[in-house]
Amino acid sequence: MDALTVDRIQFAFTLVFHYLFPQLTMGLALLIVIFKTVALRTGKEHYNRAARFWARIFAVNFAMGVVTGIPMEFQFGTNWAGFSKAAGGVLGQTLAMEGIFSFFLESSFLGLFLFGERRLGPIAHWLSAFLVFLGSWLSGFFIIATNAWMQHPVGYQITPTGQIDLVSLWSLLTNPWLRWQYPHNMTASVITASVVMAATGAFYLLSNIHLDYARTFLRTGVIAGAIASCLMMYPLGDSQGRNVAQYQPVTFAAMEGLFHTERGAPLAILGQPDMQAQTLDNPLIVPNVLSFLTYRRWKAKVKGLDAFPRSEWPDNVPLLYYAYHNMVGLGTFFIAILLIAALALWPGWLYESRLLLWALMLLAPFPYIATTFGWMTAELGRQPWLIYGLMRTSQGASPSVSEGNALFTLIGFVGMYGVLSVLFLFLIYFEVQRGPAREAPFNGPVRNPN
Repeated sequence: MDALTVDRIQFAFTLVFHYLFPQLTMGLALLIVIFKTVALRTGKEHYNRAARFWARIFAVNFAMGVVTGIPMEFQFGTNWAGFSKAAGGVLGQTLAMEGIFSFFLESSFLGLFLFGERRLGPIAHWLSAFLVFLGSWLSGFFIIATNAWMQHPVGYQITPTGQIDLVSLWSLLTNPWLRWQYPHNMTASVITASVVMAATGAFYLLSNIHLDYARTFLRTGVIAGAIASCLMMYPLGDSQGRNVAQYQPVTFAAMEGLFHTERGAPLAILGQPDMQAQTLDNPLIVPNVLSFLTYRRWKAKVKGLDAFPRSEWPDNVPLLYYAYHNMVGLGTFFIAILLIAALALWPGWLYESRLLLWALMLLAPFPYIATTFGWMTAELGRQPWLIYGLMRTSQGASPSVSEGNALFTLIGFVGMYGVLSVLFLFLIYFEVQRGPAREAPFNGPVRNPN
């Protein structure tokens, strides 16, 4: 391997590991606000305790996200100096705004939420939960705005020295790519949090402990997850796919395994890309559907990979194709499981069905896998560009960092993150075993404690 390949593997590894944590906290922030709102409206301490339990899970994930996020930003200067030098004037805007406006908002009010309930009172404590949610989702906005600019650069100019300068912050923050990528990403985080919450409730029911909270977690997680999963398919997933077709048509062709331009292009459900023959082996296709989904016309022309120079194709078409199809397949699976579970909620069958409870509990890791496939689709699809149409990935690496240096730090990250994983799993295990009910009673101002 050369230094560029190791740099890419290192950033991919640190990114995937880091994003295991924010995707849960961003979704949990919304669900915690829901619990606090119900507690405020009903006066039931049950929902306050549920919110405090998930706030502890939130805090552990938040801390891990901070620890693993800092090395990623340092890599811009160490491994990707060419990229930072050329585009730092653009990306520095959103990254600075994320740190100043959203990170400090989220972290400050998280402290108030965790430790200030007795002093704040019900309304102020609800407000602290809402501001944690606001800071979390603002943080996601600025980070996604950064990535959206790399996918579809807008509002810039290139100076005679090759620098990329930002000329319109408004264009950056209203990027048409961002319009669908942001809600797509945040809805995925709600799915992750909802499934984790439902899985925890299922675990408690199967273990016959914390039964009241188990039903609350199960009900909230299933309903929120079912709604978010359906929204993820339509309109969010559909619109993001059309976004890619409009602004990155070569990426779209690779994602769909469409090697040849066609009118009435079929949708490939299954198949294995054969790069030499430029076809799909063993395909399972639905005629004309890709044309309709993309352009709302059954016989619309969809460009295949043959419409673009080979140098513009994504670096690894098969991996991109599999990542995209696995993401879509898992998303469809979530809809099926969560809708069945939601239907079983109404007559109360879900609480007694060991089969569905086991299915929900074992579903917990799969939103993380689906989200990882989603980010692989986005990043592999942009290749061979670091900034789409402006800077090749090979131009962004640090020329003075050798393969050996990059490999040494990669091994270090693997070892360090392995230790952090053990610590994280221990802390989560401790909190789940402790449960929401095993805490000192709160004697605050509630109207009707449960």
